[in-house]
Formats: sequence, C-alpha cells, structure tokens
Amino acid sequence: MSADASGLRRPRHPIPDFVENALNERGLMDAYKARPAYQQNDYIGWIDKAKRQETREKRLCQMLDELEAGGVYMNMKHPASEKT
Repeated sequence: MSADASGLRRPRHPIPDFVENALNERGLMDAYKARPAYQQNDYIGWIDKAKRQETREKRLCQMLDELEAGGVYMNMKHPASEKT
C-alpha cells in the first residue's frame, strides 16, 4: 500500500459533510488541520464507524471539544496541541 501526501500508510477517510460543517460552524477547521494526519484520519474513521446516530453525534462533539480545548486527543493528553 502506498502512502498519500500526508504520509499515512493506511486508507485515508474522507471528511463527511456533517463533520466539515460542524468544524466550520465552530471555527475549528484550522485546529483540525493543525493536527497530524493520523489524528485527523482516526477522528473521522472513529466518528464515521458509529452505528447509531446518537453515538456519531457524541463522538463528533468529543472531537470538537478536544480541538477547542487543545492538549487532548481521544481523551489522552496531547501536549503538542496545547493552547497557550
């Protein structure tokens, strides 16, 4: 499997419209794009794989909250994204 321009060696998940809209509405697209490609891909795959709409929305909210707060990735500390 070849890597895309992001350096990922696994399939890249396209951003669903509802996620893109939510990022834009909350003004978090730049924070999302500042994250490493693997984190962007993990977030999208995690959200999109939810079977129930309620779970999808909960995961989307968690991603948005983490991007807004900074310093967190999937409920784990992520010092590289901390906001000053």
